[in-house]
Amino acid sequence: MLNETQIQAYLARIAYTGARAATLEVLTALHATHLQHIPFENLDISLGRKLDLSTPALLDKLLQQQRGGFCYEMNQAFSLLLQAFGFQTSLISARVFNGKDYGPDFDHMLIQVLLDGQSWIADVGFGDSFRAPLNMNGHAITELGMHYQVQAEPGTACFRLMQGKDGKDGKDMQPQFCFSLQAFGIGEFEAMCLYQQTSPLSHFTQKTICSIATPEGRISISNNKCITTERGERHVRTIHDADEYRRLLQEHFGIHLAVDANIQKLMARHPA
Repeated sequence: MLNETQIQAYLARIAYTGARAATLEVLTALHATHLQHIPFENLDISLGRKLDLSTPALLDKLLQQQRGGFCYEMNQAFSLLLQAFGFQTSLISARVFNGKDYGPDFDHMLIQVLLDGQSWIADVGFGDSFRAPLNMNGHAITELGMHYQVQAEPGTACFRLMQGKDGKDGKDMQPQFCFSLQAFGIGEFEAMCLYQQTSPLSHFTQKTICSIATPEGRISISNNKCITTERGERHVRTIHDADEYRRLLQEHFGIHLAVDANIQKLMARHPA
């Protein structure tokens, strides 16, 4: 559990000043502001730095170093914050859809939140995804022109997160990942976390990403490109040198990398 000093630091990091209560309104507010203040990023992986999933190291990275992370870091930390507010949470495993089939177990971590007899899914570590918690009852939500819905897989205990564009009557919805509601400890995610950091087949070793939600879309740095999206309008421009890369990291994500960080390595693509 987080202590009061850690809670205060976390709330300052995500600029949350609202009530401390285990309600849907608070859960929704925390989820949204987390996405807009802590970036989804894999800079350490591209720089060859091993990630530490222990709670002290994780809180130091997110709160003291003012960094972000990916699912195993972000959702673990967010779950701890939710528990401090009195929410009942568990970490669950998801298998990410790659366009053809689903990846292995523990490919992604997300959070189940039990609230007033209902089950909700929270996820602040998947990059461009839903901004408000999703109810497991299958009710779809629409955000910035995109539909999101949890669908049960017939005849199984599994569910799918579906995503599609608004105005398409659900016909273009595609799976993002599938999951069951079995709870796991953080230790059971460590092998896949290591794989994501080291395997040449991992998405996270093939390119560098730093991305954060904005009120109207998101802004991302992907290798040497800066990508801004506002209500479906996407603009891409090239980052020309290390100084510009550092400036964009600081301006949009509040990230200040060490002077000896290999920025050229972050800007280069890492093909499989």
